[in-house]
Amino acid sequence: MNTKVWKVDKYVDNLESNPHIVDAAHFLKENEVVAMPTETVYGLAGNAENDEAVAKIFAAKGRPADNPLIIHIAEKEQLNRFVAEVPEKAAILMEKFWPGPLTIIFKMKEGVLSEKASAGLATVGVRMPDHPVALALLRTCGLPIAAPSANSSGKPSPTTAAHVLDDLEGKIAGVVDGGPTGVGVESTVIDCTETFPVILRPGGVTKEQLEAVVGEVHIDPALKNEAAKPKAPGMKYRHYAPNAPLYLVSGTRGFLQGLAAEKRAEGLRVGVLTTEEHADEYQADVVLACGRRAELETVAATLYDVLRRFNEQQVDVIFSEMFPYEGVGYAIMNRLEKAAGNKVIFE
Repeated sequence: MNTKVWKVDKYVDNLESNPHIVDAAHFLKENEVVAMPTETVYGLAGNAENDEAVAKIFAAKGRPADNPLIIHIAEKEQLNRFVAEVPEKAAILMEKFWPGPLTIIFKMKEGVLSEKASAGLATVGVRMPDHPVALALLRTCGLPIAAPSANSSGKPSPTTAAHVLDDLEGKIAGVVDGGPTGVGVESTVIDCTETFPVILRPGGVTKEQLEAVVGEVHIDPALKNEAAKPKAPGMKYRHYAPNAPLYLVSGTRGFLQGLAAEKRAEGLRVGVLTTEEHADEYQADVVLACGRRAELETVAATLYDVLRRFNEQQVDVIFSEMFPYEGVGYAIMNRLEKAAGNKVIFE
């Protein structure tokens, strides 16, 4: 398959009349799949009402069939098409955080969306992306769009069109290149079908931000239960992983340096994932700074790109610093734990 690339300037007015947007929307209406930029990562978009289109998403990614897909919309009114009800707290969150990196779980109407998209669940995750190119494409095609991250399943999520092509060129119809994404980690997923909202996946909207709007918010313990049936993407399976084994290091920088030195003495090519504040303190074959520890949003924005750069440098093993479990740090650590397969070395 020839994968088309449509380059679109997100700062241009009237994007819905852009011929590249119109062309990409035509492919979606024909039940093909195309990658599109969002404010979080690039998504692999397909018609959520069509089994054939959704099957193409799973096939291109090599994604497990029990891993549900998030539905993307451009207008809140589209919810009436496939959502059974909108709870009060969900409505409050939509008003505050949509468009934006927040996916809300709703009870689903039967017989509208492809059952493959919901992985057989009675609920569905929906979000409205905060990216002008994505919104223009969604409005132009007029469909609810299923869109997981546009990468091979298990690999680091794509934050540029080049990342998408590295994984999926020849497997999908096209890529809408809207430039680098901003947030860098996927949306927060919150279940609003119970009494208290429950975070199923940490992401671009923090627990603290959510509680400031709707009060008490819980975190689903199944986030760390690999045996549980996933209710949202990212709850199960190894995700975001570079090619080389990744180990999280709980300890001092001196301890991490000692681990790196041991592996180098064994003849291995060693990578260290750190931040700008500490990059000069390590001696390893490849030392990559992932943003600034003092501004965790910059770590989130560059995390996947750094993990992919370790692949380019062909390291044999990677040691990573850890980050605080607060604010967006919770999302960063969730992605690093998944990428490492929960392998942590304690001092």
